[in-house]
Amino acid sequence: MATISNLFIDQGTTFTTTISVADGNGIALDLTGYSGIAQLRKTYESITSVGFNVSFETPRTNGQVTISLTDAQTSALESGKYVYDVVLTSNTGIKSRVLEGVLTIVEGVTI
Repeated sequence: MATISNLFIDQGTTFTTTISVADGNGIALDLTGYSGIAQLRKTYESITSVGFNVSFETPRTNGQVTISLTDAQTSALESGKYVYDVVLTSNTGIKSRVLEGVLTIVEGVTI
């Protein structure tokens, strides 16, 4: 089951966060050979999405994944609430949703 974390991002800014992925015993998951995808959408049913940049921290045995959006990506998003998730795929093809939640784009004065 995915961890739920609601995020707030200032419109027009660069966003980066690092996720620690652990097994059921709280031990860092070895992410060697894993790939990842993360997206946000206005609603679960939305056809259009914005993809996060997904990277794995070194060493991969520490179980850390970083997701990010550029300032251009957050500038293009209307202020308001979105849904997002992060899915990792093991080298054997097993997919796991590790993080999900509501993402709020906060409008700013200076963009």
